[in-house]
Amino acid sequence: MRLRTPLALLGAALLVLVGPPLLTTGSGAGTGTHIPGLRLMVPNTPGGGYDITARTAAKNAEDAGLTRSVEVFNLPGAGGTVGLTRLVNERGNGKLAMSMGLGVVGAVRSNHAPRTLADTTPLARLTEEQDVVVVAKDSPYRTVDDLVTAWKANPGRLPVGGGSSPGGPDHLAPMLMAQAAGIAPKDVNYIPFDGGGELLASILGSKVAFGVSGVGEYRDQIEAGELRLLAVTGPERVPGLAAPTLRESGYDVEFTNWRGVVAPPGLTDAERAKLVRLLEALHDSKEWQESMKRNGWDDAFLTGDEFGAFLAAEDERVVSVLKELGLV
Repeated sequence: MRLRTPLALLGAALLVLVGPPLLTTGSGAGTGTHIPGLRLMVPNTPGGGYDITARTAAKNAEDAGLTRSVEVFNLPGAGGTVGLTRLVNERGNGKLAMSMGLGVVGAVRSNHAPRTLADTTPLARLTEEQDVVVVAKDSPYRTVDDLVTAWKANPGRLPVGGGSSPGGPDHLAPMLMAQAAGIAPKDVNYIPFDGGGELLASILGSKVAFGVSGVGEYRDQIEAGELRLLAVTGPERVPGLAAPTLRESGYDVEFTNWRGVVAPPGLTDAERAKLVRLLEALHDSKEWQESMKRNGWDDAFLTGDEFGAFLAAEDERVVSVLKELGLV
C-alpha cells in the first residue's frame, strides 16, 4: 500500500467521482426509478385516451432519464376488462402496470366482469380532463342547441358514440346531458367503441350523429378542422378551444374524466414503492408537465392507499349514477 503514488491516488479518486454518473446517467438508477423490462399495458385500442396517456408517460419517463425501454402494448376488449383480467392473472409481476381510468370502473359493472379494480395494486391517479361533444366538420349541427333540438325530436334516430362501455365516462357524460335536456336516458341510442381511436372514424364518417370523448384525444382533429367542437363538459372552458361549457349553454351538467395506473396484485412493498417512486418522479418532471398542458390534462396526482380509496369511492359513484339514470 505504501508504494501507491499521489498520481495513482488521484486517479483512484477520479474513478470514484466519475464512475457512478457514467453508469447511471439517463437510466434512473441513481434515483431508484429504473425498472428493467417494465411493460405498460393499454386495455383498449391505439389512439384512445389510455393509449395516449401510456405512450406519453413512457416517452416522458425515458426523456427525463427516469427509466429506459418501457414497452407499451395494447390488449383491448370489453371496455378494458380483458386487460384487467390479464393484469390480475399476472400476480406478483412487479414489471407490469396498466393504464386505466373511469371507463374501466364502469366496464367492470356493465360487463359483470369476474375481476375488479379491488383485485389490483393501486399506484397513482395521474390526470383529470373534460370530455368534448363533437360532430364531423360537415355535420348540420353547428351549436349544441342545434344538436339537442334534433335529439329531443327523435332520440333513437340520433346515435351518440363514446369510447367507453356503459358506465364509463363517454357513456355517463351524454346520459347526464340527455337528462339535463329533458330526454329520458333509456331512450338514448348510445353506441360504445373500444376507445376514442375506434370512435373517431365513425364520427368522421357520420356513422354516429355526434361523439363524446376526452379533449386530449381529439384536440388535434378539432384544431385541424376535421371535427367541430360544440361544447365541453367541465366547469370551465378549455384554453385554446372556442366552445362553451354545457352549463353555459343551459344544460346543468358538469363532468370530468380521470386516468391512472394500477399494477398486478401480490407485489412486495419494495416493488410497489419503486413503481410509485417512478410515477412520482414522472409527475415532477418538466416533460410530463409540458405534456399535460399540451393535451389539456389537469393535474390530479394521487398515489398508493389514497388512490385505492378513491377507486372504491368511484365504483360506488358509478353505480349510484347508473341507478339515478334508470340504467341498472
